[in-house]
Amino acid sequence: MTDTNVTTLPLYTIDYRTLSYASGPLLFVENVHGVGYGEIVELRGADGQVRRGQVLEVDRGRAVVQVFVGTRGLDLEKTEARFSGDVARMGVSLEMLGRTFNGSGEPIDGGPPLIPELRLDINGQPINPWARDHPAEFIQTGISTIDGLNTLVRGQKLPIFSGFGLPGGEMAAQIAAQAQVKTGEEFAVVFAAIGIPYHEAAVFRRSFEASNTLERTVLFLNLANDPTIERLLTPRVALTTAEYLAFRHDYHVLAIITDMTNYAEALREVSAAREEVPGRRGYPGYLYTDLASLYERAGRLKGQKGSITQLIILTMPDDDITHPIPDLTGYITEGQIVLSRDLHRKGVYPPIDVLPCLSRLMNAGIGPGKTRADHRQVADQLYAFYAEGCDLRRLVAIVGETALSEEDRHRLTFAEQFEQEFINQGQTNRSLEETFAIAWKLLRLLPARELKRIKTEFIEHYYEDTVDGKQGKGSASLDFPSNSEA
Repeated sequence: MTDTNVTTLPLYTIDYRTLSYASGPLLFVENVHGVGYGEIVELRGADGQVRRGQVLEVDRGRAVVQVFVGTRGLDLEKTEARFSGDVARMGVSLEMLGRTFNGSGEPIDGGPPLIPELRLDINGQPINPWARDHPAEFIQTGISTIDGLNTLVRGQKLPIFSGFGLPGGEMAAQIAAQAQVKTGEEFAVVFAAIGIPYHEAAVFRRSFEASNTLERTVLFLNLANDPTIERLLTPRVALTTAEYLAFRHDYHVLAIITDMTNYAEALREVSAAREEVPGRRGYPGYLYTDLASLYERAGRLKGQKGSITQLIILTMPDDDITHPIPDLTGYITEGQIVLSRDLHRKGVYPPIDVLPCLSRLMNAGIGPGKTRADHRQVADQLYAFYAEGCDLRRLVAIVGETALSEEDRHRLTFAEQFEQEFINQGQTNRSLEETFAIAWKLLRLLPARELKRIKTEFIEHYYEDTVDGKQGKGSASLDFPSNSEA
């Protein structure tokens, strides 16, 4: 039985029976010749069982092989190693849409074997920076705090920083089911789950089936009891599939990867087995480079219709945003969405902490001219009022609410209503128009004269109150032109 769909061309030459040592998922082969980095190795035991691995290092005739399913039960004296002369490749086809695969790319949904159109290098192809196009145009996630305040843009890579016990995985499934573009173009979701328990995998499947979005989704599931080394393959096979759909068939692809913390832990385990000098908190010194090799596979290319947008979910150990995994991820990506344990305790879902969140490419995706101005100004005003309200909560704990001015009480009320009505939306799929209808409803809790970050013309158009003696139109939502709804 083969252990992975990551295959290679049949270019076998020499069989080696010089296996000298095994450590965790690593195998050492002596006296090799003409072997290259990244080459695929086939290991055949005395019982005929075949395992595959990949060359991690070659030094003075010794090859270090990373075995995809581990080395447990491998008899070194009776096992042969064949070096293929080719890198790891994955079979891809449009038939993958609507299918479920394991972390190595094998179908696990009971469907027929995949007939590949192409076999692509799972490490992807380097993209010339000159060929990259700037990320632009809006992807609607259905979540107000993202669409309204931290807009996701086609070609962007945006992480969600979660914590143990927080609903990061639940949010990932909700976004995968709700995400859409509004221009009628082909849209697909590639969902990769790394190191998750079986019950969580079942939740993901049921979520896609219930939302009737499974036919546009490719699902990769690496379970907690699967080989650890497979976790290093899962994001690579998922992103290879995304590249195939985006750049060969012009799909706009949203690649959702959860949980990158499990990926980094697997990388640390392999590094320890190789006896490498550890970096911060025991992670390898090349963690930044390795993560960048995955995250930088997002983007748009000049002259290509398709795009790859990455939404990366990771769990912060001890809720520490300075931990190496979120810290390095934040350097590579274009912003972050942070989940709050305090909001989660209050029963708010999704528990997104608005204040430390950021989307650096938001302005590129919210439309030109007037549309961009009113979206940006409303978002800035919501953020400012909520930040002031949170500061006042701390002040109230010291001096009491009776010491506050009327204006301060307005801010305090706004912060409470903002959490309960804007952030707390449950599993509801909100359109952008619904998001801004709620935003203006909340802004009307305060006098129009306090909306200092919004131009008078927008206040007159959307605010149901008198502004300088003129009656506002009271429109509940923004009027978005078609070219901003992409």
